[in-house]
Amino acid sequence: MSAQTKQIMNKLRELIDSDIAAHSQGFFKTGKGEYGEGDRFLGIRVPTIRKCVREYRAISLEDTLKLLKSPFHEARLLALLILVAKYCSTNMNTEQEAIYRSYLSHTKFINNWDLVDCSAEHIVGAHLFFKDRKPIYRLVRSRSLWERRIGVMSTFHFIKKEDFSDTLAIAELLLHDQEDLIHKAVGWMLREVGKRNRNGEERFLVKYYKEMPRTMLRYAIEKLPEIERLAYLHGTK
Repeated sequence: MSAQTKQIMNKLRELIDSDIAAHSQGFFKTGKGEYGEGDRFLGIRVPTIRKCVREYRAISLEDTLKLLKSPFHEARLLALLILVAKYCSTNMNTEQEAIYRSYLSHTKFINNWDLVDCSAEHIVGAHLFFKDRKPIYRLVRSRSLWERRIGVMSTFHFIKKEDFSDTLAIAELLLHDQEDLIHKAVGWMLREVGKRNRNGEERFLVKYYKEMPRTMLRYAIEKLPEIERLAYLHGTK
């Protein structure tokens, strides 16, 4: 660990709150056999972590990646938010490429839903918007729950640019995924498509709603009028 990362970890340890840490252990499912098994928390709120980003965003990419390897969830969150800040603040293709490649080579440390959701669209989605998007499909076909979620959530960047085709294609690929966290992510992205392209979402839903996992469907139709929601839920659409 470099002097810089030691300084950051010392700063984070000054912010420890054992009550928040205990709550986070349960909230992020860290028990045996759960999706966050073995994760460790210091007990630091997200707004406080975001303040630390402003203080430490200038650290090197190398030190940021060392921070990302921390056993503590909040340190990894801080590292990812720093990566996002670095990516968004530079127009240099070489720097963005280095951040993107570093992100994808460290996915085993991006190992909970909040870590994925705060970063995937801003790095992977942003980087591939004008490029070949095959890497997203490789992620979606991964055996890793977190890589599949990165693949889904990266398309949020596309959705915000009114580009929906990859989200819908990925939703189809993941219709029969076994993980609830993937059902939620896909349903969420379908809902976001629907906010901008109601007809596009409805065409997908009409075709697939009877075979979609219930959680995925509920997330996808959350913003629809009640009559339509009930029709989907009761199988009468």
